Amino acid sequence: MPHLNKLRTAVPGDSGGDTAARSLARLRTALTLFFALDGFLFAGWVVRIPAIKEQTGSSPSDLGLALLGVSAGAVLTMTLTGRLCRRFGTHPVTVAAGVLLSLSIALPPLTHSALALGLVLLVFGTAYGGINVAMNSAAVELVAALRRPVMPSFHAAFSLGGMLGAGLGGLVAGGLAPRTHLLGLTVTGLLVTAAAGSVLLRHPSPTPAEALASDEPAPRLMDRRTRGLVTVFGVIALCTAYGEGAMADWSALHLEQDLDAHPGAAAAGYSLFALAMTAGRLSGTALLQRLGQTRTLVAGGLAAAAGMLLGALAPTVWLALLGFAVTGLGLANIFPVAVARAGALAGAGGVAAASTLGYGGMLLGPPAIGFLADWFSLPVALTTVAMLAAGAAMIGYAVRGASARDASVGGASAREIPGPEAGGR
Repeated sequence: MPHLNKLRTAVPGDSGGDTAARSLARLRTALTLFFALDGFLFAGWVVRIPAIKEQTGSSPSDLGLALLGVSAGAVLTMTLTGRLCRRFGTHPVTVAAGVLLSLSIALPPLTHSALALGLVLLVFGTAYGGINVAMNSAAVELVAALRRPVMPSFHAAFSLGGMLGAGLGGLVAGGLAPRTHLLGLTVTGLLVTAAAGSVLLRHPSPTPAEALASDEPAPRLMDRRTRGLVTVFGVIALCTAYGEGAMADWSALHLEQDLDAHPGAAAAGYSLFALAMTAGRLSGTALLQRLGQTRTLVAGGLAAAAGMLLGALAPTVWLALLGFAVTGLGLANIFPVAVARAGALAGAGGVAAASTLGYGGMLLGPPAIGFLADWFSLPVALTTVAMLAAGAAMIGYAVRGASARDASVGGASAREIPGPEAGGR
């Protein structure tokens, strides 16, 4: 790949600049496909959880323990993937994790006990954690090279992939066995990984020195205060990602078990949630420009809290589906805002720290819901999503002044998602 300095000095019509632009465009397309594939495969698994639960004869707490395998595998991998990316590069690690994720999704239908399910989900979680850290790291490098705020588009692709995966799962849930369905997803995943991965492997990512080269002020160093604020935004990301994980793993079961929904309608719950989240993220930049980051975060958290209370406690399927849609719209842009604020404070290190906390919430939430459902009930357990969303809104409002002042020293990350607060409101 041409050097970033060359990209920045290229003028229109310059052949070197055109070649570099085409190379970066191909990289962006390939990374977008990986984000979409990640959401597609994950949603394809989660809409079949009710069938897998029945197949393994698991109670809610047994299923929660089995789902902990996803969390454990992912969290352990996230702590190691950064080192692998530094040693081998973000692109090869992304491709390797894509292959493992595609293969491991075919394993859950082969199990017949909660213990066996937990063990294969450990493998699935390892791949899921690895690809999320690797492809987000690759995306951060690409955003630095492009010097354009394209990160929300990658997260929108993940949401779109989740919507498509859940929609397909809903269509086939009534007539296709989980083994056949998930094996088909394996084949699809390997084909997409081969196509998009070949682009990543042919085009190395910018070196760290190139990615950080800029005529803009650098984000502040990770002193104690900065680290504390980055952690706060990581907690906000965790609170909202907890809701995403809960919706992914428990929404279909809630609709089918508590509201007697048809399996297809139950699967449509997560599909509707993913559709609303995709729409929210696609319109996120305009919303942020109009309301600013703090107002968007607070309004989103409160909307998600109200929507999840409706989705969890509604007496009918249609009201629950409406609640899930409102929840998706509310949660859509909170994670990107939190990560952008962390990046404004501490650059790529802040993005990595906040993202790891956020994905930890997505992966640790489902088993927590399982335990709470066993102790109380699934609807009551799902109200914790509303509590954490409201908590994220309150935390975001509480740190609005400090984060805005500290972000004023940031560079590109501070402006990645523009809004009135970026100037120090």
